[in-house]
Amino acid sequence: MNPILVIDDSAMMRKIILRLLAQAGLPTDSALEAADGAEALALLEENTPALILCDINMPNLTGLELLARIREEQLAAGVPIVMITTENGEAQVRQAIALGARGYIRKPFTVDDIKTTVAPLLAAPLLAARLVVPSKP
Repeated sequence: MNPILVIDDSAMMRKIILRLLAQAGLPTDSALEAADGAEALALLEENTPALILCDINMPNLTGLELLARIREEQLAAGVPIVMITTENGEAQVRQAIALGARGYIRKPFTVDDIKTTVAPLLAAPLLAARLVVPSKP
């Protein structure tokens, strides 16, 4: 499986996210980390992750700006993106969804939040692959 990309300007928050992902049973051994959107763009030019978890508020290139660039540059096509936010405003969440995010979770979040919001996005491609019916000869 391709790695999960975790983008947050706080190294401690990235570690917490990775720990929660592991506790939820998701693969984190080959996870990629970026401290802002600019670092994430560089990683996305060389890697196609299975999932992107991205903070909204970051220096250099915010999560929303990153979403726009991913869309413009056609990076990570089909990769589910989940935004991480402390924001209470629905405007940023709506903007993120409009830019292609598949969901969001609010800080602080729990293992159950990961299982509910993130895990199904990783399972969906696996289910789709299992549902492919071979053609008859």
